[in-house]
Amino acid sequence: MKLFIKYMVSLRCKIIVKEELASLGLRPSKVDLGVVEIRENISEEIREKIRVNLSQCGLELLDDHTSILIEQIKGVVIEMIHYSDETPKVNYSDYISEKLNYDYTYLSNVFSKVKGITIQQFIIMNKIERVKELLMYDEMNLTEISYLLNYSSVAHLSNQFKKITGLSPSFFKQTIHERSSLETF
Repeated sequence: MKLFIKYMVSLRCKIIVKEELASLGLRPSKVDLGVVEIRENISEEIREKIRVNLSQCGLELLDDHTSILIEQIKGVVIEMIHYSDETPKVNYSDYISEKLNYDYTYLSNVFSKVKGITIQQFIIMNKIERVKELLMYDEMNLTEISYLLNYSSVAHLSNQFKKITGLSPSFFKQTIHERSSLETF
């Protein structure tokens, strides 16, 4: 049986979900971002306990098809950008469509209608968040980050970064380093 969970977007969320299920005597066979597979069937009473426990942790058990599909799209994008060692070399639309076994046009229309932004805009926002993380860690230069996230060039990454944040990547990085040096005093 699969359970779909909203706001489950990090490794910490996965740990919380595992713990909540274990507290109810359930053993998940698989826990991914936004979806959990449980070996046994569960009663409505247990399902409601799961719903209550998860809501106390800021998570939401989903029931309707559209909400589940939106969370699956978000989960694929977040996993692809934040938790993969390498972003796919294929077109993002093909990758998402293949992962979810739906036509991309359908996925795109549902996502845009519900979220008010396109999947592409969601991908860009997540890529910029990832760039910010990587700049803060200071382990990679902009060229390496550009390559990792499949930007066509450093200039393209920089332009997109500035468009979203209002700052150039180098100014963002400088600001982060100035803040961290002030915090050491």
